[in-house]
Amino acid sequence: MSLPLKLGLLAVALALAGCAGMPDGERPPGARTFPDGRLKPMPVRPLAVRADCRHRDETGYEVAARLDVRNAEVRAFAASVSVPRRGSCRFDGPFIQTRRSPSVQLRAADGCEINIWEQAHQVTIGFAGCASRCSRGTYDYVYPIIIDRRSGQCH
Repeated sequence: MSLPLKLGLLAVALALAGCAGMPDGERPPGARTFPDGRLKPMPVRPLAVRADCRHRDETGYEVAARLDVRNAEVRAFAASVSVPRRGSCRFDGPFIQTRRSPSVQLRAADGCEINIWEQAHQVTIGFAGCASRCSRGTYDYVYPIIIDRRSGQCH
């Protein structure tokens, strides 16, 4: 069998495997369901989180975040990201809160948007349109900051 044919068959097998669901009757651990077995949607509740954290991974990518949100109202926010051999970004005010639910959104006059949402025990801080707050070329390498609600640590 030729190499292109093998690669093609592998691609088809992987694509089909990606479409596979959970076996009948099985649900992810801790999943809430209706009596008929359908999954219940995640409850929408006001976001509440407080963190002041720093994290540096094995590659040298470093994040720092200060976040205080109570009843979906942002009381404090500042974040920075340092990307090895690329540069750094600073995401600190001034921001205006433009949304409270289902996720919190902050927007600055320069078009930078900060989106903050919760998923299980994690809070995610995402950035959109914020290249002007970074060293040239760095923004393409920035990924969201994840905060563990239980420990307050970020990664």
